[in-house]
Amino acid sequence: MAEAHQAVAFQFTVTPDGIDLQLSHQALTEIYLSGMRSWKKRIVRIKNSVITGVYPASPSSWLFVVIAILATMYTRSDPSMGLIAKIQEHLPVSQSMSTQCQAVVSAVLFSTMLWLMLIFTMRLCLKQLLSYHRWMFEQHGKMSTTTKIWVALVRIFSGRKPLLYSYQGSLPNLPVPTIKDTVKRYLESVRPLMDDKEYERMTKLAAEFESSLGNRLQWYLKLKALWASNYVSDWWEEYVYLRGRSPIMVNSNYYGMDFLYVTPTPIQAARAGNSIHSFFLYRRKLNKEELKPWLLRSAVPCCSYQFERMFDTCRIPGILTDTVQHWQDSDYIVVYHRGRYFRLRVYQAGRLLSPREIEFQIQRILDDPSPPSKGEAKLGALTAGDRVPWAKARTKYFSSGINKRSLDCIEKAAFFVTLDDEEQGMMGDDPAASLDRYAKSLLHGKCYDRWFDKSFTVVYYKNGKNGINAEHSWADAPVLAHVWEYTLATDSFQLGYNAEGHCKGDVDPSLPRPVKLSWEILPECEEQIAQSLAVAQALADDVDFHVFSFQEFGKGKVKKCRVSPDGFIQMALQLAYFRERGTFCLTYEASMTRLFREGRTETVRSCTNESSAFIRALEGGEAADVCKHLFRVATEKHQLLYRLAMTGAGIDRHLFCLYVVSKYLGVESPFLKEVLSEPWRLSTSQTPIQQVELFDIDNHPEYVSCGGGFGPVADDGYGVSYCVLGENMINFHISCKHSCPDTDAHKFGDQIRQALRDLLKLLSPSQTEASKTEESQPKVKKDQ
Repeated sequence: MAEAHQAVAFQFTVTPDGIDLQLSHQALTEIYLSGMRSWKKRIVRIKNSVITGVYPASPSSWLFVVIAILATMYTRSDPSMGLIAKIQEHLPVSQSMSTQCQAVVSAVLFSTMLWLMLIFTMRLCLKQLLSYHRWMFEQHGKMSTTTKIWVALVRIFSGRKPLLYSYQGSLPNLPVPTIKDTVKRYLESVRPLMDDKEYERMTKLAAEFESSLGNRLQWYLKLKALWASNYVSDWWEEYVYLRGRSPIMVNSNYYGMDFLYVTPTPIQAARAGNSIHSFFLYRRKLNKEELKPWLLRSAVPCCSYQFERMFDTCRIPGILTDTVQHWQDSDYIVVYHRGRYFRLRVYQAGRLLSPREIEFQIQRILDDPSPPSKGEAKLGALTAGDRVPWAKARTKYFSSGINKRSLDCIEKAAFFVTLDDEEQGMMGDDPAASLDRYAKSLLHGKCYDRWFDKSFTVVYYKNGKNGINAEHSWADAPVLAHVWEYTLATDSFQLGYNAEGHCKGDVDPSLPRPVKLSWEILPECEEQIAQSLAVAQALADDVDFHVFSFQEFGKGKVKKCRVSPDGFIQMALQLAYFRERGTFCLTYEASMTRLFREGRTETVRSCTNESSAFIRALEGGEAADVCKHLFRVATEKHQLLYRLAMTGAGIDRHLFCLYVVSKYLGVESPFLKEVLSEPWRLSTSQTPIQQVELFDIDNHPEYVSCGGGFGPVADDGYGVSYCVLGENMINFHISCKHSCPDTDAHKFGDQIRQALRDLLKLLSPSQTEASKTEESQPKVKKDQ
């Protein structure tokens, strides 16, 4: 193959006249430039490590301290109170060093120690300041004097121009709540879900746990909290994600959608060219730590550790547990098209290929007529089925030879790309149904045309639409949403396309062709692929999905009613569920704990005594004023629970860790066993827009993503993801299972729509236009 020859730097042949050595200057140049690129990245990493290591001070502040100490010495004063003289006495120096030189060296050493002590003190002060969370419980727009002083101090101790990971060493550790508080909050959360007899039984179990085993488990948990950066995250990753033996497709992975109303170009290869280039621009900024840390209220930093494994990462199957492996920067991606896998290098001679060049290479793959190898076409189904068969197959069939080399190529790629032959998006005569198909395609595809183990897979459709599917163990949705927002914005607003819809720029025709990966799939392995595909296909076929964009009103009108948009939507979900099922259920709402080091998520139990009282009153025909009052009490309670979860006072992660400790100790707790086995029949999550400055939703509302979604958590429940966009739009992604006779995603979607209308009508009955689209709302043109 020509590609293989270009990778060889030199060749030699033995002749009667001696050895004939032939050097490939092109290959040597490539090796040299690749090495230079690697060294540049190492230097950047070292520089960033130094800057982050001394934060909130700066490296230049060391020079300032040294000069200040030396200046005071020359004024015949001793700021060290004799320490410089002590250092000079014990300084191992050569006889050639003068006394004055020894004094300078001692002063520099003292200055360095003083500088390090100042850094430690500043970091400790910042850590204590960031442990203050009363600001979150204050009424919006009304900041207390204490909080104002606190904000000023945080900004003083935060330094200037922080890098992405600058705050990591200053973030507080996640606190361990008391057993008493957690048990009390738990019992309060299940009260609306149990009758008096059930609640009395659970209260006795909780009291027994609190007075006996709970204190013992708590002691071990506090010990871990003192030792570890975060007492939850490592166990959460391992036991919730990596030890699960069922398929991660649908059950764990999630997806994100393209723009809802526009497609920047109808050319599949061109869309891939701009988008892939944007991903690597983001990775470059990530490696240089040029991304801004996420700050709440423009002052409070959030943990950024989840960004570390975004690229060059893959989940590796195991018999008992999977692992997540991360490699150094890969200079290639792996592309799947019509049953073939291709290795596509995105760097040439040390530079990132232009969007036009990537489009050229993608088009080469699309035009490649070669058929898949035997067993290659549906190989990806192994990642979609049960984990144990995949782990055994990986060990047996992919641990050596050509199969190992090709599998390594996929797992070590920067990310995975699928070129799909289907057309997706909001289109045709039935745009609602097309959105549902689009969601299912991104969630599971054909069950073999995604590599579900990769940190993320980007899908490019035939009509230019795209989307993303992500593995969940390495990070949560907001982290993936960050790179997705950047990619969508850069693709459309910065890179753009020419009049014909192609990427801008020129092409180097000498680019080596993408390399097709080779496989030797044995018949027994093909049987395992077929079995995994059957399991995955049954799971995919059972998923019922409904995606819709609610545009009758949005957060603009909700805020005018002086209500939190998230609280409003959660009450609507509770009302919709009650109307459909006639009862309440345990409700999961994802909240983040990234105010703490290595924080991930916590659960907000949105079904409360207050919310159930409001819904019963509303459905029971109580007076509007009574319902309004109960609604505000319910939303205030919801906001309190959300803030408690964010500040480390949640319920479920604490109980989960106590359960893990009990398993390590080999003791049984009837209370914990029952708590951890309760099904979440309504699992909800909001996907917020983080980089609002990248989009202009008011003037260009068509350039808005539809958000993303996930599969149902319980077999008889719903998964609901929602995204609040601009002032007049809320997008919903609803999932459930066809096999459950009690669930229907479309009917539940109708209930949500009606619940939203009824709640707004309750809060603002004078607004007759509540159920109509605002006349002032910009119109958008849909894809045909």
